Amino acid sequence: MPKRNDLEQKALHFVVGTGYEGVLQSELWRELGASSREGSRVAIKLEEKGLIRREKELQGGRWTYRLFPKRLPASIESIADCPCLLCKDNARCDPTTAISPKSCSKLTEWILSLGKEGPAALGGGSFAQGLDSR
Repeated sequence: MPKRNDLEQKALHFVVGTGYEGVLQSELWRELGASSREGSRVAIKLEEKGLIRREKELQGGRWTYRLFPKRLPASIESIADCPCLLCKDNARCDPTTAISPKSCSKLTEWILSLGKEGPAALGGGSFAQGLDSR
């Protein structure tokens, strides 16, 4: 039987890999080859450490938990369409000058469009979208 810390690392890696979908606690334990008792303890430990979020869910007539990562790794896709990358004024752009991200209409429009399109627009693995709002 693997050590608990090993299981915690494997569990966290697997939960992060599921992204916004999350994973049922029972599916995770089957994947890790752990008992449900051991799995529940690991999930609680990860939740106490602030690494995952557990949400109660009715599945097949039984209550279980769906596990979500509190943070997801950032991806290059999350900024691929950022207008700053191809902007002709990029070298002169600075918050303290006349050409500033604070007053850039293209940057503002891009940021607002991200909110409308949701997590998929951010490559599905954006750090900002992965943060728990609670």
